[in-house]
Amino acid sequence: MDVQEKLEILADAAKYDVACTSSGLQRGSKAGYVGNALGAGCCHSFTPDGRCISLLKVLMTNVCVYDCAYCVNRCSNEVPRAAFTPEELADLTMAFYRRNYIEGLFLSSGVIGSPDHTTELMIRTLQLLRDHHRFRGYIHAKAVPGTSPELIDRLGHLADRMSVNLELPSQTSLSLLCPQKTKQRIIAPMRQIRDNMAQDRESRGISRRSTTYLPSTRPKERGRAFAPAGQSTQMIIGATPETDFQILNLSQALYKTLQLKRVFFSAYLPVSSDERLPQNVGVQLNREHRLYQADWLLRYYKFDVSEIISASAPNLEMDVDPKAAWAVNHLDLFPVEVNTAPLEVLLRVPGIGPRGARLILRARRTTCLREGELRKLGIAFKRARYFITCNGKYQGNGVEFCPDTLRAQLASPIEGGRHGARSGKVLPGQLSLFGSEVGRAAIGAGDKATMPAGGAIGARQLQGPAAAEVAAVADGVFGWQHALQGRQKVPA
Repeated sequence: MDVQEKLEILADAAKYDVACTSSGLQRGSKAGYVGNALGAGCCHSFTPDGRCISLLKVLMTNVCVYDCAYCVNRCSNEVPRAAFTPEELADLTMAFYRRNYIEGLFLSSGVIGSPDHTTELMIRTLQLLRDHHRFRGYIHAKAVPGTSPELIDRLGHLADRMSVNLELPSQTSLSLLCPQKTKQRIIAPMRQIRDNMAQDRESRGISRRSTTYLPSTRPKERGRAFAPAGQSTQMIIGATPETDFQILNLSQALYKTLQLKRVFFSAYLPVSSDERLPQNVGVQLNREHRLYQADWLLRYYKFDVSEIISASAPNLEMDVDPKAAWAVNHLDLFPVEVNTAPLEVLLRVPGIGPRGARLILRARRTTCLREGELRKLGIAFKRARYFITCNGKYQGNGVEFCPDTLRAQLASPIEGGRHGARSGKVLPGQLSLFGSEVGRAAIGAGDKATMPAGGAIGARQLQGPAAAEVAAVADGVFGWQHALQGRQKVPA
């Protein structure tokens, strides 16, 4: 099996792992090394110069000794199997990077042989990238439950972010659908990652404060930090009967006890048939979206779970978002005066986020804010207007200030967003390296390879022993070849 066939299988199998997150760290370029990492993010985000950047999301292998009921790669499924060698995956990553297709790597894997053997393959891949190719870009690595602490430590010093899949929201569900996995084996590496990050930060802080180096003895380079971008996790929702109340309480506990950066929610997809799984259940994308909105309130708006949801109403409303639902249920606190309300009150107004609230505080020092000024600040005025006053004037424009009326207004779709270059472009489904020709053409229309040569990234050169083979794979996957002159795209 050649590299392209492996990539087609393993990139498609990796789409069920969630990685839409910012990089979480800033690391500039360095002479003699390749790449950097920007805090703006690495998964379908934008750099300050306008380039769209993304990750190569791939599995080391889809061979797996586990038989999790919901997983497409379970050992009892009859699917094509493949496995990269560390050398193949490292060369492939660098080939994609030098063509401006990616800015980093998201590496996960099925369990081949044992957790330790799988992790050793991942470590070897990252060692080749970091030491042989001298790659300084962003790397997110999935730790395999059951891996020995020594290997977790080595993996953490090579990756920027680590994650361990929590899989399901309760021990009961885990025992039912993943009988070969246990809560203890999942939580143990998460605790180790938390402790190692804390020890690394403490030792580096002490070193900076207490160590004085003579010019001739100053070390040229410190060792790599342990997972400097933190850790995250993922859980599947909809495959088991847990409520949103249970899921959000679990998420809040993870943030407080394990200092996670993100908890990702993945709506259950019926990719395997098993009597233990729910039957004839549609993909719960709306529920996933509401959970992400509630999670955002926990992390950035200082909400508590008890304010968002209760045991008596254990599931989030589908017609309005959690913040709007909270506001409608607490109308005694509204409307608020935007020219005098403190930051913590502004953050509770639907349509006003952390950035908008801080811009309001800054702007009102020099001017009296009204509708025009608020729109210029970039807040979602069409939602916020029902809960604010400007210089004593209510902005709801005749809408009755009562729960039923406001709920109806907030639940109705907002007219707008029908302008701009992307307004008429809709790509069905998830972006894939191996989608339809229509999808490829749409992706190619925004390809970063159209950047003019001469910039630091535009000047990347292909190197390495397997350069010719990997270069052919990189061009074949995206369906484009670059002309030698002018970097213009021509059909393959």
